[in-house]
Amino acid sequence: MFRFATPGYLFLLLLLPLLAGLYVYAVRSRRRALERFADEAVLPGLMPEASPVRLRLKFVLLCLGLGFIILALARPQFGSKLREVTRQGVEIMLAVDVSNSMLAQDFEPSRLERTKFAIDRLAEKLHEDRIGLIVFAGDAYVQLPITSDYVTARNFARNISPDMVSRQGTALGAAIELASGSFSSGSEGSRVIILISDGENHEDDAMAAAEAAARQGIKIYTIGIGTPEGAPIRIGGDFIKDEEGKMVVSKLDEQTLEQIALTTGGGYIRATNRSLGLDEIVQKIGEVEKKQLTESIFEDFSEQYQYPLAVGLALLLLDFLIPERRSRLLDRLNIFRKKNDSGDPV
Repeated sequence: MFRFATPGYLFLLLLLPLLAGLYVYAVRSRRRALERFADEAVLPGLMPEASPVRLRLKFVLLCLGLGFIILALARPQFGSKLREVTRQGVEIMLAVDVSNSMLAQDFEPSRLERTKFAIDRLAEKLHEDRIGLIVFAGDAYVQLPITSDYVTARNFARNISPDMVSRQGTALGAAIELASGSFSSGSEGSRVIILISDGENHEDDAMAAAEAAARQGIKIYTIGIGTPEGAPIRIGGDFIKDEEGKMVVSKLDEQTLEQIALTTGGGYIRATNRSLGLDEIVQKIGEVEKKQLTESIFEDFSEQYQYPLAVGLALLLLDFLIPERRSRLLDRLNIFRKKNDSGDPV
């Protein structure tokens, strides 16, 4: 497996096109300045030691040398050993409602933003468990497959939004079905789905999906986010209105979420502005039978920076050794000099 240990340095490569632009600008400015004093055809005779070819070659060597040194700073590495790691934990699929109703502001700053914050807190509390992420509205999509990389899970969770799903709605059943099929093999009896939604299901038979999950031994914990009174949905600066021009109010449907959790032997928690309920969920998950979860990881990464570093330094040294002006020794080798049609050097 190949990776860069410090990939942030790769952004320095963006300086190379900037250097190229400055070089072209400097060459053109120099040429315009010389043309003020003499015709372009007689300039080689007035400046016999000047060598534009060498200047171009030196610039190319400089850019290549800097490029290889930047690659060395990013520390390329190869994973030299594959090791299996065994953990005692549970596999958790988070199914997050990203429909427009999650933009309602009966939770501050909105239902969805409170959910994203709570997932971030959840990832901090996990140690031996694996986690995955599904987003759903009218359709459901896997955003992050089951993983033990909590940093990546937190990054994915921070970026979820209604724009991730093209078809609006709230298909709880589709989310449960997709989550049920997204666990890894060998984790039977230690699978949990955490479903976070306002419960307004308009698309499918969520109970049938929950019953199918229960037959597979999957427990579903549901979190109802919203208030029974509901709140209007604001997108941008405007509130959503129905066909009659009335403001659409999204209300929490606790009954559906409670039935889903009850069917699978899980639990339902109603979120509040103070706590989304994930602390209680984590405690209940700890009571689930944990299994040995095995995964393969690369370790003992070997450093490879010395190779691009050596190439970069060699190119910079070559750039330093090549003079900008012509020399008798190099003229004898005839490396840089061009010839005209008659065969005379120019």
